[in-house]
Amino acid sequence: MNKSLDFPSSEFKQILDKATDIILGKYDLVDEQKGYNNYAQDEVARWFDEPLPFEGGDVIKLLDEVKQKVIDPATGNMGPNMYAYVMTGGNQISTIADLIATTINQNVAKWHLAPSMTEIEKRVVKWTTEMINYTNDAGGAMVSGGSEANLASLTVARNVFFRNNNVNKNGLFGMKPFLIYCSKETHNCIDKSVGLLGIGTNNMRRIETNRDFTINIAKLEEQIKSDVINGFTPFCIIGNAGSVNTGAIDDLDSLSEISKKYNVWFHVDGAYGGLASSLPSLKHQYKGIEKADSVALDFHKWLYQPFEIGCFLVKNWALLKETYFNKADYLDSDINVISPRLEINEHYFQLSRNAKAFKIWMSIKAYGFALFQQMMQKDIALSAYLSKVIKESDDFEIKSDSDLAIVCFRYIGTFTTEEEIININKKLIPALELDGSIFITGTKLNGEFVIRACLINHRKQKESIHHLLDTIRHVAKTLKGTLN
Repeated sequence: MNKSLDFPSSEFKQILDKATDIILGKYDLVDEQKGYNNYAQDEVARWFDEPLPFEGGDVIKLLDEVKQKVIDPATGNMGPNMYAYVMTGGNQISTIADLIATTINQNVAKWHLAPSMTEIEKRVVKWTTEMINYTNDAGGAMVSGGSEANLASLTVARNVFFRNNNVNKNGLFGMKPFLIYCSKETHNCIDKSVGLLGIGTNNMRRIETNRDFTINIAKLEEQIKSDVINGFTPFCIIGNAGSVNTGAIDDLDSLSEISKKYNVWFHVDGAYGGLASSLPSLKHQYKGIEKADSVALDFHKWLYQPFEIGCFLVKNWALLKETYFNKADYLDSDINVISPRLEINEHYFQLSRNAKAFKIWMSIKAYGFALFQQMMQKDIALSAYLSKVIKESDDFEIKSDSDLAIVCFRYIGTFTTEEEIININKKLIPALELDGSIFITGTKLNGEFVIRACLINHRKQKESIHHLLDTIRHVAKTLKGTLN
C-alpha cells in the first residue's frame, strides 16, 4: 500500500515541467486563439464517457489527454476574440498564485488556519477601499463573484435594517412586505438574491430608465412616495455602477440622497464597473459610491483575474459579525486570550474558503495597480474606437455606447426593412458561434435585439476591432441566401 499520494520529487518535477510546457504553449498561441470551438455536446460527452478508474495511469499521458480534450477545445476566454458576457482572460501572475495557493491549501476561515492568507485578505479589502474611494473602516470578504457579492451585501442589509425584528432568529414571519428598488437594467442576480432572502421578487420595484439606460430618479421617488402612502416599507435602493447590458452608471449621488431621505439601505452593484471608478477620467461618474452602505465588486472583470474572485464591502466589520456570527463550540474564539486576530468565519457565511485574495495581492504587487488602470483605460478607449468605427460605417448601426467597455449595435448590411434587419441579427449569433473566429452574444435593449460586445481583455488591440467587424460581415454574407 502506498504511504501517501505524493510522487517522488524527480517524478513530480517531470509532471510540473510537462504542465508548464503545455501552459506556455497556450500562451504562445494566445493571440491566435479562436473565440469558440464548435463541438457538438454529445461529442464532448463521449470524450469523458468512461467508468470510474480504480487503477491510476501514466500522468504524462494524462496531461496529453488534458491538452487534447480540455485545453485545446476551450472557449477562447484568454485571447482577443472573446466579446461575450464579461470575460477578461486572466493574467499570468494569478496563474502562479493559484498554483501556490492550491499547494499550501489554506482554509481562510480561522486566523490560525491561515495566518498570512487571512492578513492578505484583510489587506486586499483595505486596498479595494482605496481603489473605489470607500470608507477606510470597511469590512468585507472575498467571494465567488458579483452574484455572491450582491447576495452577501443584501443579507447584511436585511439583517441590519431589521435588527429590531431579529430576523436571524425569527425569520420574516409576520412582517409586513418590504421593498427593494432598482432599475430595469439591474442584473438578474438581484432577483435571485431577493428570492433566496425570502423577500420575494414581487417586492422588487424595477424603475424605468432614461435614454442612456440609467435609472430615472424622478420615477424612483414617485414610486417610493406611492408605496409609503399604500403602507409598504421601503427597504433598499440599488444603484448600478456599470450595468451589465450597456455599462450604464446610475446617478449614485442622487440615489444616496434619496436613500438618506427615506431612511433606506443604499447598495451599489459595482460587479461590472465598480473598479473603473479608480480612473481619474471616470471618477466624477461614480460620485456617491463612497456613501453606499454596501458595495459588490468583481475582480475577475476589471482587475483581469482568473475565475473566481469577487468582493463585497460594508461600512465596518461589526456589521458583518452582527449578520454572520453564530457560536459553535469547536470554533469558539472566546476560550483564547483576548487577541486582535480576525476570524473571517465569524464575519461571513462560509467556513471552508480557499485563498482567493492571494492572486489579487500577488498581481497588484507584481504589476502595480497603475498598470491595471492603464489596461482599463485602454479597453475603454478601444470601446470608444469600436463605436466610432460603427458610426462611420454604412453597414452597422450603433444602439448604445457608454463610458465603460460595452457597445451594443446591429448589422444592417444593405437591408432596407426593419424585419430583414431583425432577422439577420438574430441569425448572426448562432452563425458566428458556428464559425468560431470570434465569440459574441446578443441582448435586448428596450425589447429590441442587439449584438453586445464587451471589450474587457488586456490582450485586445485596435486590430481586434477590425477583425470583429470583418468577421460579422463575412458571416452575414454567408447567411444572406438563407433569410426568409
